Amino acid sequence: MALLNFKKKSSEPKGVNQAVETFLQDYSIEVMPRTAEKVENFPDLLPTGTRVYIAHIEGTPIEDMVATAKRLNGDGYRVMPHFPARIIKDKAMLADWIARYQGEANVDQALLLAGGVKEPHGDFDSSMQMMETGLFDVAGFKRLHVAGHPEGNRDIDTDGKFKNVNAALGWKQEFSKRTDAKMALATQFAFEAGPIIKWADSLVDMGVDIPVHIGIAGPAKLQTLIKFAIACGVGPSLKVLQKRAMDVTKLLLPYEPTEVVAELAAHKAANPDFNIERVHFFPLGGIKTNATWATENGGASGVPASVS
Repeated sequence: MALLNFKKKSSEPKGVNQAVETFLQDYSIEVMPRTAEKVENFPDLLPTGTRVYIAHIEGTPIEDMVATAKRLNGDGYRVMPHFPARIIKDKAMLADWIARYQGEANVDQALLLAGGVKEPHGDFDSSMQMMETGLFDVAGFKRLHVAGHPEGNRDIDTDGKFKNVNAALGWKQEFSKRTDAKMALATQFAFEAGPIIKWADSLVDMGVDIPVHIGIAGPAKLQTLIKFAIACGVGPSLKVLQKRAMDVTKLLLPYEPTEVVAELAAHKAANPDFNIERVHFFPLGGIKTNATWATENGGASGVPASVS
């Protein structure tokens, strides 16, 4: 259990939606080494104790990843680096990465995913293969997050359906019963609340009780979001952006996730057992922009006093 130093503010930001404030408690955010370098002082932007994922893009040296993790850990953040299976050559490399993160940056949390590389660099093709090595359990990792896909994943199911994705979720559900690490599904971002809610409910019907940390794209220029959404394979909810792009009165205005977050927050408030547990931000318009939006919507004022 990690104790946070960030205390609830005595006064809330003006106009904060109470359901949204609750929904944004203990939100997480994603950085890359090159974007983190541009941030002079993280505590000026993010509450102490925020979970910060470090995205590992192909070609990024492990030394840069570990250095970023060390810096963030030193600033008081819960650091969760990506372990992309398809760029890790073998079990020995995986063990080396784990040892470096633990020894140099005191990391005990990880996001395990296949990664955006089509052809594996070595033995691993999926997060499940890394999990099967048992290395994370041996190392005593406290949290292991895995990928979730509210709109499917055409790299896994080329027909646009959910057969293979759901089979993988079933395997991860069984794994969650035999690991001491806490697990969560960290999802791809989407722009429409209805399909997200339907997908989250479908997990319950499948017997998957791993909590969901829903991916939300932070404020950004519309053109930027559309570019990333297409590159990341965002599905039907892309139409939300395309519709906005056709409205000349909104075309030049930056997109903010206010609507989708408010709808999900309202659903969570009305259904406390709803399995979306946290919000995970993709700061596509910049870390500062995203952190400011979260603060203005109550995110910085609602971090629990003690979380893991």
